[in-house]
Amino acid sequence: GVQRGDRVLVYMPMIAEAHITLLACARIGAIHSVVFGGFASHSVAARIDDAKPVLIVSADAGARGGKIIPYKKLLDDAISQAQHQPRHVLLVDRGLAKMARVSGRDVDFASLRHQHIGARVPVAWLESNETSCILYTSGTTGKPKGVQRDVGGYAVALATSMDTIFGGKAGGVFFCASDIGWVVGHSYIVYAPLLAGMATIVYEGLPTWPDCGVWWKIVEKYQVSRMFSAPTAIRVLKKFPTAEIRKHDLSSLEVLYLAGEPLDEPTASWVSNTLDVPVIDNYWQTESGWPIMAIARGLDDRPTRLGSPGVPMYGYNVQLLNEVTGEPCGVNEKGMLVVEGPLPPGCIQTIWG
Repeated sequence: GVQRGDRVLVYMPMIAEAHITLLACARIGAIHSVVFGGFASHSVAARIDDAKPVLIVSADAGARGGKIIPYKKLLDDAISQAQHQPRHVLLVDRGLAKMARVSGRDVDFASLRHQHIGARVPVAWLESNETSCILYTSGTTGKPKGVQRDVGGYAVALATSMDTIFGGKAGGVFFCASDIGWVVGHSYIVYAPLLAGMATIVYEGLPTWPDCGVWWKIVEKYQVSRMFSAPTAIRVLKKFPTAEIRKHDLSSLEVLYLAGEPLDEPTASWVSNTLDVPVIDNYWQTESGWPIMAIARGLDDRPTRLGSPGVPMYGYNVQLLNEVTGEPCGVNEKGMLVVEGPLPPGCIQTIWG
C-alpha cells in the first residue's frame, strides 16, 4: 500500500476519480504529483524519474474536443522510457479505448474500490511544513522543475484567498475551467472551493465542444456564482455570436476571474459587458500557488482597471525593476517583475530533488 511520504503520480483526464485520488493522498499523507494529460510520453517519463512514484494512477483514455486521447498507451510508453519503475498502476476503465494490462502491476480502480467500499482509513496528521504535493513547471524556460509545496501554508493561503480575493461562500458553486495538471486546477478546482465549503465543477473538454454554449449551460444548470478561466478561452468564445451566451440564464454568476496570460483591454471589456459581471484579472505562477497580483474585493473593493492584473496581494513584496540597472522603474516604464523574500504561505518550499 501507499504510505505517508510516498509519491503518487497522477496522469488522468478531468474526471471525478482524479480528484478522489488527490484527496485520498492528502488524507493518508502521500505526496501527489499531477502530470497534465496533454503531455507526451517523454515528458511523463522525465517526471516519473524525478518524482519516483510508488504508484501511478491513470485511465484508459480521455476525451477532448471529440477526440479520444489514449492515456494508458502514452503511460505505458513513458514507463518503458523511464529508469524508475512504479510498483503499481491503478487504472480507471472508462470504456473509451482498449488497453493492455501488465500482470502484477496494473490494478483496476473500480474493482479495488468495490473490495474496500466500507473501509475507514484514518487521517495521517502531518506537520504544517511537511510536503503536500509536487507540481512541475511547464518547462518553457528550461528543464521542468518540481515545485514542492507544504501542507499548512498552502491550505491557509487557499482558504484565505477564497474569502478575500474570490469571495467564495459556503454553499456556492465555483467553476474553474482549467485542468488539475496546472496550478490553477490544484488550487481552485480541487482544494480551495472545498476549503470554503463550496461545490466545485469538474469539466472535461473545450469551451466550444459540443458547441460554444457549453460553459454557459453549466453556469445556468448548476447556478455557478464564481467562474475562473483564461483569456485565450474568452478570445475563442468572442468569435461566436453573443446570442449564444445571452440565451442562457446567467443571473447566478457574480464575477469572472481570468489568469494565465496577459489580458488585453478589448477582451476584458467584451466579456464583462456580455456577461454583465466584473472581470478580475490576476497574475501568478506555479511557484506561488495563489495570486501574486489581483483585486482583493473582500478587503478593498477598488474599481478594476481592464487590462491590468491589479495590485500586489498581502504577503508579497512586489517590485518592478529595470532589467539593465536593477533600479525601480518609473511610471509607465516597462521592467522585470521581482518578488522579494520572504515569501508568504502557499508559495514554493523548494525544488524537489
